[in-house]
Amino acid sequence: MIKIGTALFEATEQLEREKGISKEVIVSSLCDALVAAYKKHIRVKDAPNVEAILDETTGEIGVFRTKLVVENVEDENLEISLADAKEISDDVELEDEVKIEVTPENFGRIAAQAAKQVITQRIREAERNLVLAEFMDKKGTLTTGIIQRVENRNVYVNIGKTDAILPHKEQIPGEYYKPGNRIRVFVLNVKETNRLPQVIVSHAHAEIVRELFELEVPEIEDGIVEIKSIAREAGYRTKLAVHSNDPDIDSVGACIGPRGSRIQTIVGELKNEKIDIVRWSEDPVEYIVNALSPARIISVDILADDENAHEALVVVPDDQLSLAIGREGQNVRLAHKLTGWKIDIKNQTQAAQAEAAYRAEMENEAEEAENYEEDLPTEENDEENIVEEEYGIDEEDMVHEETSSDDEVQE
Repeated sequence: MIKIGTALFEATEQLEREKGISKEVIVSSLCDALVAAYKKHIRVKDAPNVEAILDETTGEIGVFRTKLVVENVEDENLEISLADAKEISDDVELEDEVKIEVTPENFGRIAAQAAKQVITQRIREAERNLVLAEFMDKKGTLTTGIIQRVENRNVYVNIGKTDAILPHKEQIPGEYYKPGNRIRVFVLNVKETNRLPQVIVSHAHAEIVRELFELEVPEIEDGIVEIKSIAREAGYRTKLAVHSNDPDIDSVGACIGPRGSRIQTIVGELKNEKIDIVRWSEDPVEYIVNALSPARIISVDILADDENAHEALVVVPDDQLSLAIGREGQNVRLAHKLTGWKIDIKNQTQAAQAEAAYRAEMENEAEEAENYEEDLPTEENDEENIVEEEYGIDEEDMVHEETSSDDEVQE
């Protein structure tokens, strides 16, 4: 047996505190490492009856072979005679199994290196599994981390037992990420790798807004107010559609809070990103009108409403067109994302011109149709055309022939 003492147990306690790896995992790894070192020492790959045992009371560990007690030994690695077994224990009988210590006095450098590799590998696997299990549960949730460094436009954020990656496309445009600052991120995905799992986080995801409102608005957490849809362009503007399941509670007012306290906290967390809170409605016309706020709407015409398309034409006053569309089309783009409707916006002048052009086109079509009906042949014309086509004569020839025949008869 090899005397380890209290050093092993102190090391296991330290690993459990720092990395959350349990004592059982460390002890199991040490035993497996000792077995691997023994196999290296005796230069045998397969030894199924070899195991390492740790005595926690004495702090000793050793390698043991399990052998079957038989009368005639045919394989010394697997069997032992009854007489030899009696020297180990007086109570042993035939067909019993006994454990015989085979711990070498000196493992050697190669065996020690093999033991070290096994222990290191097992600890890494245990750490990887712990991190994977923890962050698989956190996938799709909000967490807080500390910015560690910025490399190749990627930001590395420490979120506990590992450093998560904040890719450039998931960052807020214009945001400065300073190492040491705390940051709230959304866990997008967890990828398994040969080493620690790779955690991908986002600082621009729309669900961050949802999480913040759930933290700040008790009515949302209690289910009284429901967030129906979110459309976000991170760093610039967000539209949020909410609905109250209680007619006595105003959904928009609950999100804003007394004197705007709740919404101000969220806006501060999002670095002054503008947030529009609108009321959700089952009526698509009302929903579209709310989604395009703060612009005033004159009318909404539903052009298509089926499984394949949702299209609407919105008419606004002439002075409200730019406000309805927004800077670089942002307002109407967010309204489209929020409602799921394709929205075409026109001002009153454009709508009147389009209506006039449509009416003129319809009048032209009606006039063309009327002219076409006048040009259609009558039944008499049809008979004349048939005679002319079949016999190659027209009506005047037929009249002339009839007159000549009458004159001949009179003569």
